[in-house]
Amino acid sequence: MTTMVKVAKLAGVSISTVSHVLNGTRNVNDETRQKVLKAIEETSYRQDALARAMRRSRTDSIGLIVSDGGEPAFAEMIRGVEETAASQGVTLLLANSAEDPQREARAVQALLERRVDGLILARVAGSGLDAISEFANHETPLVLMDRLSEDPYDQVGVENREPIRELVQHLTAQGHERILLIAGDTRVATLRERHEAFTEAMAAAGIPAAKQLAVAAHDSKETDAGIRKALGAAKPPTAVIACSTVLAAAALRQIQQRGLRMPDDIAFAVFDGFAYADLFEPQLTTVRQPAFDVGSTAAELLAKRIADKSREPAIVRLAPVIEYRASTGPAPA
Repeated sequence: MTTMVKVAKLAGVSISTVSHVLNGTRNVNDETRQKVLKAIEETSYRQDALARAMRRSRTDSIGLIVSDGGEPAFAEMIRGVEETAASQGVTLLLANSAEDPQREARAVQALLERRVDGLILARVAGSGLDAISEFANHETPLVLMDRLSEDPYDQVGVENREPIRELVQHLTAQGHERILLIAGDTRVATLRERHEAFTEAMAAAGIPAAKQLAVAAHDSKETDAGIRKALGAAKPPTAVIACSTVLAAAALRQIQQRGLRMPDDIAFAVFDGFAYADLFEPQLTTVRQPAFDVGSTAAELLAKRIADKSREPAIVRLAPVIEYRASTGPAPA
């Protein structure tokens, strides 16, 4: 392997001069710089990235751990993080925890061992503080993304409550009282907030908790069973709100199997939505969250934290937009 010593010898300069050219740590006159660059090219010299990182105490890399990289919203967040990191000259290392706390903890440890400059984390359902505490021990900057908490870290997510309240108001204004919320795993902060907002909005509409319909389950089998039971009841729901794309798919599958028509037999709305939503018939009312911007903002917050570890933690909530379509009947004025 070509070493810096060989480059310096060929260029007729000191090893420190080669280092200054490579790392930009000191101005080198143009003539000398060109000699060094020519010697690097002729010798095909490549820097040892790890050794360079240890000298600089930075690797120009960040880690990102998401709970489900295949979910549309997370896919957009990943894209937002990656594009912003790339614009900053930073490499992104990605891990998928698959909603497994142990796998999340292993991913955190692996990224810390790779000396990432900071990490963005979308925590799994039931995630403990063990993984988080590793960052305090290593003094590695951390940003929580999407699934926010009361922990004293930089965080970015969306406003979950107000869109659900607006959907409930829209549906109750059309006479719907038996509205089914497909809430999913309410250990997840985003889903818990949407569930709480639904309960509050229904109560505000004069529908007591005893008459509210919701399916809150930790796995897909329980969710499917809950939807099946609700749709097969003597008095089934006349409207459904699904709290995520995955939950919407589970509900739509059973609605289709029962031959129910939207919005005549049942109104339907979803938080997150599907790619190519215009191909659905009828088109689906969707709470469209700015997922790309969530990822981009997370990367920006992390860059600020890396530059200044003493700054006060920032919590950012971005506003989704409700796109009313035919699946919930006439759009509000």
